[in-house]
Amino acid sequence: MKKFSIAIFFLFCIGLLQYCSSSKKAKKTETVVSYEKDVVPIMQASCTPCHFPPGGKKAALNSYDSVKFYYDDLIARVKLPHDNEKFMPFKSKKPPLSDTAINVLEQWKKQDMPK
Repeated sequence: MKKFSIAIFFLFCIGLLQYCSSSKKAKKTETVVSYEKDVVPIMQASCTPCHFPPGGKKAALNSYDSVKFYYDDLIARVKLPHDNEKFMPFKSKKPPLSDTAINVLEQWKKQDMPK
């Protein structure tokens, strides 16, 4: 009986170690979102020309610092109902951001906005 209990305990420990190591692997495989690789293409596709100097006459969204500064307002506006007058991108200028693009921006914020 003692050998059986030790064997069960040993198998339990192996299972626990495998669970712990698989949890760590899941965290390591999370995609890192960066400004240069992921955010810039969204800004260029959805915010030009209105928010890109020299032609843009709205708050600039063409640099890391400006996107970081206006992030909260940007996210709030792209998530508004499309018929809201503050919704961005402005009516008939560009199509709304996709859920995927919004998720990328939100993930970037969660990851402390890496460059």
